[in-house]
Amino acid sequence: MSYSFRSLHTHADPFILVNAWDAGTACLFAGLGAKALATSSGAHAFTLGRSDLGTITRDEALTHAESIVSATSLPVSGDFENGFGDAPDVVEETVRLSAEIGLAGISIEDISYPDTRAYEFDLAVERIKAASAAARALPKDFVLVARADGFMHDLYDLDEAIRRIQAFEAAGADCVYVPYLKNLETVTKVCSSVSIPVNVGISTVENVSLKEFANAGAARISLGMAMATATHTALYNLSTSMFEHGDFAKLGDNLSYEKIDQCMTRGRAT
Repeated sequence: MSYSFRSLHTHADPFILVNAWDAGTACLFAGLGAKALATSSGAHAFTLGRSDLGTITRDEALTHAESIVSATSLPVSGDFENGFGDAPDVVEETVRLSAEIGLAGISIEDISYPDTRAYEFDLAVERIKAASAAARALPKDFVLVARADGFMHDLYDLDEAIRRIQAFEAAGADCVYVPYLKNLETVTKVCSSVSIPVNVGISTVENVSLKEFANAGAARISLGMAMATATHTALYNLSTSMFEHGDFAKLGDNLSYEKIDQCMTRGRAT
């Protein structure tokens, strides 16, 4: 089924945004029922044997995202860190290039890499204003997500994060995201602070159901690196059993090739 990406973003009725890291995982998630996909800068970095945060170039991110876009018929959002440059006009260009490869939207952080420094408030807002103007000028709909990542890096507190996402809304963002909210109370506070959809990351709010996120006001739940790290965890455990103990038994718990292929086939673009 084909979905309008924007229409999925409904206050208090969140969808799950699954972050894929190659065409194969994109097809698998689509075949298993995902409504939309996203890239993950961290998971992408892992496929290249690199660390997360500022190690991927814009050209690499675009090429990687394009392979995921072409794999399925689902809308795809790009996890594009700070837009691959500090200046507003660089972020503007990133929006245009993202739309050209078929992305349904991207997220932009308020952090400068590689020094992991929060942009000054006015510059952070100006960058989102430029990105929004570029998005509105596109021939197709494009969902711009503005992220307040300084909270995640302990560069400012929750009050400052809320001040920023409110300013991002005024600057034209379609959705906002404060990563690393610790509990439902802070999720509710963030969701009630703006009138546009709020993305909530699953990684730090543990043991919470989709219904509870809905009650808190979330519009979208992104998995970030969770699926990639779950895969690496499985590989770690299997490898430890084999290399340290000479035990291959856990390999017998794997899904069959046929089952995996069946799921991927269902998800492939037609």
